[in-house]
Amino acid sequence: MKKLSRALIILFGLALIFSFSGCAEKASSETGGSEPQAEATLLQEIQEKGVLTVGIEGTYPPYTYHDESTDELKGYDVEIAQAIADKLGVKTEFVETKWDSIIAGLDAKRYDAIINQVSITPERQEKYDFSEPYTYTRGVLIVNEDNSSIKSFEDLNGKSSAQTATSNWAGTAESFGATIVGTDGFNQSIELVLTGRADATINDDVTFYDYKNVKSDAKVKIAAYSDDISKSAVLIRKGNEEFVKAVDDALAELSAEGKLKEISEKYFGVDVSQE
Repeated sequence: MKKLSRALIILFGLALIFSFSGCAEKASSETGGSEPQAEATLLQEIQEKGVLTVGIEGTYPPYTYHDESTDELKGYDVEIAQAIADKLGVKTEFVETKWDSIIAGLDAKRYDAIINQVSITPERQEKYDFSEPYTYTRGVLIVNEDNSSIKSFEDLNGKSSAQTATSNWAGTAESFGATIVGTDGFNQSIELVLTGRADATINDDVTFYDYKNVKSDAKVKIAAYSDDISKSAVLIRKGNEEFVKAVDDALAELSAEGKLKEISEKYFGVDVSQE
């Protein structure tokens, strides 16, 4: 009798073990296995959807602007973005926004990167990653042709300078004692200088040269050149090292092939992709 009871207990125990084992296997199959799925990287997400989404102004010639006759988005940065996307094997989708909110859009993940002449600064490097530079420019101080009181950056002290409020050029103007008159872009800044509503504006040299090529009779001039060289690159959210490397590799290939030089000379007549 005792032997029979012991046998029944053993059989009951084995039944429980098999029952729990079956439940565990069922739970494992329902959750797709015990190992968690690895989260896709930004580069993988871009490649899977086949699109590189780029934040851009669209109002900053010759870098990003709309053709007056066709309304097509064109410009140096537009073609740089498209060339990078081609190297990544994807298409390009542009999201246009004002400069003052363009970085906030990157934070909100409205786009994968910003390709819009974002200068490399220590402050930005603390919060974001940059690709290798693809544009090298010098700052110029621009004034009305009739202005004889501003001949150097130091002469900005006590004067007004038309700038987009969050640009590095606004910081430069303020460092020399200028009061900032906020604008939406370079064309508006130049207009304020031409009409006397601002004493000056600071921007990069190639933007000024392009403007004068289009509007040779515009009564503005360069009063001074900056000694510092500004380097612009693709701005990317931190934590996406694989994507940064892919962009760097793409830029290196485009440079070696002469594509960056070709795009640069198309818009500026000179190669601004090299220091």
